[in-house]
Amino acid sequence: MSRKTIFEMKVSEVYPLLVQKAERKGRGRAEVNQVTVWLTGYDMASVDPDVTYAEFFEHAPRMNPRASLITGSVCGVKVEEIEDPLMQKIRWLDKLVDELAKGKPMDRILR
Repeated sequence: MSRKTIFEMKVSEVYPLLVQKAERKGRGRAEVNQVTVWLTGYDMASVDPDVTYAEFFEHAPRMNPRASLITGSVCGVKVEEIEDPLMQKIRWLDKLVDELAKGKPMDRILR
């Protein structure tokens, strides 16, 4: 059995993991939704949970123009140095959720 890449996984498989990461540190689903809306422009209530994670980012209503201000490392990789634009968008969201989980105030997370 082959493993799925992050691009092939469904939003319904990945998004709950982001929420769990935030909730373990005392943050909530609403805050994960807020950073996701800020980054992508999606209304999370209307996202099709069966869409792939790649399609989620490729068809984002409005990627935030300030997203390029997201810097730092996720899994030892600097997000600002990621060459694949799709992977960079995925890692931007990871970084925002990491910052939530670390207790950073929302106004600083949303730059």
